[in-house]
Amino acid sequence: MRVTHRFASRSYSTLNLAKASSKSVFPNERYFKPEIVTGEVPGPKSKELLQNLNNVQDLRTTHFVSDYSKSSGNYIADADGNIYLDTFMQISSIPLGYNHPALIEAAKSEEWVTTAINRPAVGINPSSDYYKLLMDSYMRVAPKGLTQVQPLSTGSEAIENAFKAAFMWYQQNQRGGPTQPFSKEDLDSCMANSAPGSPQLSILSFSTCFHGRSMAALSVTRSKALHKVDIPAFDWPVAPFPHLKYPLDQYEKENRATEDACLAEVEKIIKSCTKPGRYGPVAAVVVEPVQAEGGDRHASPYFFQSLRRITKEQGVIFIVDEVQTGGGGTGKFWAHEHWDLQDSPDIVCFSKKLQAAGFFYKKELTPNMGYRIFNTWLGDPLRALQLRTIIDVIEKDDLLKNVNETGRVLFDGLRQLEKTYGHKGLIKNVRGKGCFGAFDCKDPATRDALIMELRRRGVEAGGSGESTIRLRPALVFTSKHAEIFLNILNECMSKL
Repeated sequence: MRVTHRFASRSYSTLNLAKASSKSVFPNERYFKPEIVTGEVPGPKSKELLQNLNNVQDLRTTHFVSDYSKSSGNYIADADGNIYLDTFMQISSIPLGYNHPALIEAAKSEEWVTTAINRPAVGINPSSDYYKLLMDSYMRVAPKGLTQVQPLSTGSEAIENAFKAAFMWYQQNQRGGPTQPFSKEDLDSCMANSAPGSPQLSILSFSTCFHGRSMAALSVTRSKALHKVDIPAFDWPVAPFPHLKYPLDQYEKENRATEDACLAEVEKIIKSCTKPGRYGPVAAVVVEPVQAEGGDRHASPYFFQSLRRITKEQGVIFIVDEVQTGGGGTGKFWAHEHWDLQDSPDIVCFSKKLQAAGFFYKKELTPNMGYRIFNTWLGDPLRALQLRTIIDVIEKDDLLKNVNETGRVLFDGLRQLEKTYGHKGLIKNVRGKGCFGAFDCKDPATRDALIMELRRRGVEAGGSGESTIRLRPALVFTSKHAEIFLNILNECMSKL
């Protein structure tokens, strides 16, 4: 069976969509539309390869087995020769699409080769050009107010070490500042995992949040039981995250009351934990700009501004987890830029679309001694080279402008589909910024059926929460790709 997609008879290109340039921002994109050539998805070759892979690694979460050599721009190829329009981009982690010419050219350079085959232990032997590389990559996109960066390897590792930085800052303040030495009791007791050297402190997170799958990150993750079950966890406090009603402009009064109630609970928890007790004092609050794994749940700038105010007043570190939202998908490089904060976060964690991981932080959070936030590699200079090229392309091709223009087309189309199919429970609560968006279905079964129907018709999409479909296209996703997606989504909904 061969299924290709052109604009359907009810083509969204003929409707009253917001206008955006259809100019390609991916040079010589190889494909013009999805193409499914197998009778089912995943196809027979994908299934065979996956069976082999599962003999040595547990990959039961696989959508299909990909062929990255044949993937191009916004299109991903699978092992069977199927071509999909990718609106999910490896869980929001591909910024420039597949096989971008600028990255291919950069990878041919002697600089890339030398860096790739000589991965240094940066903490003890950084290269002579490492400072310049840091300034040309990470520090070019450092969030306002944050002057330090700690490169690491994964988003979870960034979260774990951000917590360590917050705890060390808190204890330094308790001792009277970073120049005050550890006591003998501190040093002896920590080796027995006891206070005062191993203090009872906590991190406050929010209901339905996700911050990673490593140990401390799991302790603040609240989105899905399957992530957490059987794993020991820190007994740390959780506050309610606002559950807003959509459309937001029609429920401003109700949503403000919901946010105020959540903020009051945050302040109450922090104040109640000032002395050792069940949780211990709160050293930091960690929050996502959008609760992505939790179902793309949003809050208003007012909520985050108030959260920043509360943490500042209570002497608590404010950590913003931009692992999924950072890198431009929301139309600004950092999603928290949409909040218009008067005082920046203390720590911003990143990964995914930056193709590198770590956290930015304020200088006063620098540990009092070396080796306190440390591992063998402290990131990977090769990823810094990759990020440098990514930033070059974002700037040269004005990709944030493209994201915002395409987002208007995308969301205009989704809202029109909501009017058409909302009564069937196929699409409701359309929301997002830039091209970082989502909508809900009436129940998990409907959501899963719609994702599978999209895949059968050549669109790769992802779910989250209980019944949400989330969209995470690359920064090179244009109005042309948005219209193809909307037409296929329309076809799918008309069949369900």
